[in-house]
Amino acid sequence: MFPANRYSCQAHKCIRALQKLQVEHVAPQLYTTLHRRLSSSVSAPRITTHYTIHPRDKDPRWEAIEMERFVDEADVVIVGGGPAGLSAAIRLKQLANEHEKELRVCLVEKASQIGAHTLSGACLEPSALNELIPDWKERGAPLNTPVTEDVFSILTEKHRIPVPMLPGLPMRNHGNYIVRLGNFVHWLGEQAEELGVELYPGYAASEVLFHEDGSVKGIATNDVGVAKDGSPKDVFERGMELHAKVTLFGEGCHGHLAKQLYKQFNLRENCEPQTYAIGLKELWMIDEKKWRPGRVEHSVGWPLNRNTYGGSFLYHLNEGEPLVALGFVVGLDYTNPYLSPFREFQRWKHHPFVAPTLEGGQRIAYGARALNEGGFQSIPKLTFPGGLLIGCSPGFMNVPKIKGTHTAMKSGSLAAEAIFPKVTAESVDSETAGLHVHEYADNMKNSWVWKELYAVRNIRPSFHNYFGLYGGMLYTGIFYWVFRGKEPWTLKHCGLDANQLKPAKDCTPIEYPKPDGKISFDLLSSVALSGTNHEGDQPPHLTLKDDSVPVARNLAIYDGPEQRFCPAGVYEYVPLETGDGMRLQINAQNCVHCKTCDIKDPSQNINWVVPEGGGGPAYNGM
Repeated sequence: MFPANRYSCQAHKCIRALQKLQVEHVAPQLYTTLHRRLSSSVSAPRITTHYTIHPRDKDPRWEAIEMERFVDEADVVIVGGGPAGLSAAIRLKQLANEHEKELRVCLVEKASQIGAHTLSGACLEPSALNELIPDWKERGAPLNTPVTEDVFSILTEKHRIPVPMLPGLPMRNHGNYIVRLGNFVHWLGEQAEELGVELYPGYAASEVLFHEDGSVKGIATNDVGVAKDGSPKDVFERGMELHAKVTLFGEGCHGHLAKQLYKQFNLRENCEPQTYAIGLKELWMIDEKKWRPGRVEHSVGWPLNRNTYGGSFLYHLNEGEPLVALGFVVGLDYTNPYLSPFREFQRWKHHPFVAPTLEGGQRIAYGARALNEGGFQSIPKLTFPGGLLIGCSPGFMNVPKIKGTHTAMKSGSLAAEAIFPKVTAESVDSETAGLHVHEYADNMKNSWVWKELYAVRNIRPSFHNYFGLYGGMLYTGIFYWVFRGKEPWTLKHCGLDANQLKPAKDCTPIEYPKPDGKISFDLLSSVALSGTNHEGDQPPHLTLKDDSVPVARNLAIYDGPEQRFCPAGVYEYVPLETGDGMRLQINAQNCVHCKTCDIKDPSQNINWVVPEGGGGPAYNGM
């Protein structure tokens, strides 16, 4: 879609020449500066129509539309129906009942049902659950598979090197349970409802609201009935506002509202940047003869090289049928833009140690989700006027354990215990309209969560050495197992994951084998198993700050890495309808809400925002 005027055509030629020059000579930073100066005279195909990029107050199609929202008030509003949010809600109502107090707690969740967007391995450590709901067994919690066997391996292309799971190592799972986390979260939702928590699945929190003094006032849910081109439909309905004394943000990894709060309150001023991984998972029905209920298998090594952080899991569930959950995790600090986490996962399944378990079986589900890996060094400030951060939103995952559910639940419980006396006080004495509950941060720092995360703080960053995987494992063996993480220093991460990719010209393309349709599969048939669906006629929620950047920078420098790091086929480069060149096509309906694109985009041009509530994956107990 080329501009008609002569000046713009000349600018287009300059940009193409610049792209060709950059591949061989120009540094990415200089290239970006030159490109921005030229692109102002070049029209790029319009991709983004979302109001966060194209405000409605400048769009004549919205002039006659009623934009007033219905307002409701609660004592506490919770964003996100995951383990942290539900634990906070349950604990608040427990305390209210114990003290015979009236307390209105409202929880909004973007998934159509509680647990429908939840995805994890998952091997659950029950410590926080024991504290929150001691009689969980009698209440029928779906923890059906206690761990009976731990297997850890270093894989080469053809062989397996066993590694003993010594007592005290973080990946030892004695006393833990293999669970389908979506089912567990759904059960937590039932416990919350029994206590009187108001749950609102299908309502996506799209906006943070503020009082005049700058404190958080609550949230607004997203509008519905907006057409793909950004115009209002006849069925347009404005979202509603939920106001509260305190709002808890438990959106999960890389929450889109939390991103705004980090900037608004400078919450990351005294911590390192958060780092991430992408986790991909499948559920399989296997031959009963190969089924070992309670067996937990982890591996590192092949097919990743020693300098790419990652590994695998394969868990044998005990739920009345021969099910296994398997998955692959790749650190998003990888450097080769040709790497595809999805295809690495498919390749791993063909390893001689893995394939026999799957042969003759049937894959029944697929999904993907980003996860926090920054650990202790990357925990931001947790409180601000009117709100708190809980769960995986600020990043309480224990990376060496590959576990974050227990720490997320504990953070929610501690938040509730800090909030309760404040919101139920007869006279609220606060410098702000929204309560600033500083005590929550103190609760966290005095809890076993803080101690646990501090002890393993150096394990993940220790992998950034010449020997990579092997140097990190050596460090873990010496300084964690021997000294229990009490070394007097704290290692740093390597920086933002988005900044780690090397230009394509400096990297070797990776030749991946074709899927065989029996053990390995193509991307689109995998996405079909996630149950993902969005209303097709709505603005794409994968927004671009600048529509020209994907082709001009990502494709030119990095050979379009978004078409490989996305685990759902959302991004693809296709030829322009007229003239030469390529354009980025965004297949937003495929999005599984993993947030990888927002994290790994080397231009930091993609901003993930919520689609209409109820859209996204429909994981069945993932």
